[in-house]
Amino acid sequence: MSDETYPADLRYHPEHDWVRVDGDEATFGVTWYAQDALGEVVYYDPPDVGAATIAGQSYGELESVKAVSDIIAPASGEVLAVNDKVEGAPELVNSDPYGDGWLIRVRLSDPSELDGLMDEAAYRSYLQGL
Repeated sequence: MSDETYPADLRYHPEHDWVRVDGDEATFGVTWYAQDALGEVVYYDPPDVGAATIAGQSYGELESVKAVSDIIAPASGEVLAVNDKVEGAPELVNSDPYGDGWLIRVRLSDPSELDGLMDEAAYRSYLQGL
């Protein structure tokens, strides 16, 4: 398990998903809070490359020893890449949720959707209210 952290360069969705933006592309993953709540992740069911993500809707599943959870897209776009490392070693979501545990890369279809996401301070404040 990794230490609790919420990098300042990311944007956060209320369903505990993060997005790192690089031009018109973005990387999605789940937050430290999400992986901690899930427990040990044992399976990742990703979308297909070329599939569409829709902001606020599920694009895949993470399964832990406790539960199966939908992964919610923080923004809309086309899936460009799936992290094959996580498919083979789903525990990377627990050990490195912001690094090797990323889930998909997408080409954003509406970058303005990112304006509705939380920055680190807002997300930390949101977590305190849970």
